[in-house]
Amino acid sequence: MFPDSMSTPSLQLLVAAAQQTLGMGKRRGPPRAICLHLAGEVLAVARGLKPALLYDYNCAGASELQNYLEELQGLGFLTQGLHILEVGENSLIVSPERVCEHLEQVLLGTVAFVDVSSSQPHPSVCSLDQLQDLKSLVAEIITHLQGLQRNPSLVVSCSRLCSSGWNLCTVFGILLGYPVPYTFHLNQGDDNCLALTPLRVFTARTSWLLGQPSVLLYSFSVPESLFPALRDILDTWEENLRNRCRTQSDFNDLTISSAIVTLPVVAL
Repeated sequence: MFPDSMSTPSLQLLVAAAQQTLGMGKRRGPPRAICLHLAGEVLAVARGLKPALLYDYNCAGASELQNYLEELQGLGFLTQGLHILEVGENSLIVSPERVCEHLEQVLLGTVAFVDVSSSQPHPSVCSLDQLQDLKSLVAEIITHLQGLQRNPSLVVSCSRLCSSGWNLCTVFGILLGYPVPYTFHLNQGDDNCLALTPLRVFTARTSWLLGQPSVLLYSFSVPESLFPALRDILDTWEENLRNRCRTQSDFNDLTISSAIVTLPVVAL
């Protein structure tokens, strides 16, 4: 494990690991700042501060991410095997054990969903019991990940979920650990009823490397009009995150903030 006061050569090794494995064609890998933030996000997944991260810095796919994680293991940066989960055209880096724990809690009703279907005049809260197809999908993902846990290994593994007909916005919200994912009816297209709706945007950051920007752990929003109804779930999420931060020593100074924004168009 790298110390908090990581030396410059060690930082350069982390940057090199990303740039050498995540470059596409003749293009170099991500810029230095992104390389360091990505390493921090990966470590946050390994330490259980977030169940997964969605890789969206460039078009690198599962094989490139697998090489990247293996490079981090070779540096001694990761001491456990993480998993690359392909969903559609997207790749997530996950801790199977942590994701399973989170999804099992989702089935117990620890998260709420906000229906933002375009047919609605305004967003509304709904429970997983009102979304039986989604409930079955969550159980399916748990079964898939539990199969991976039967063969624990330090090897970086990779698998794919058949996601035909899934609402990926909702699935990613669940996998990324959001306490209040958005959902909508797919047969109504990608439009939603969030335009010009005041949204309370929550951001959770934590310090990792001395002298470097903080690592973004979470960023999600809830309609401000529903905030009172969702406060208990959000408070529980915050308490659980703070408790997880106390059980590790790589990150400190967790800050959770919120701000109200109103946008003419909201893309999910």
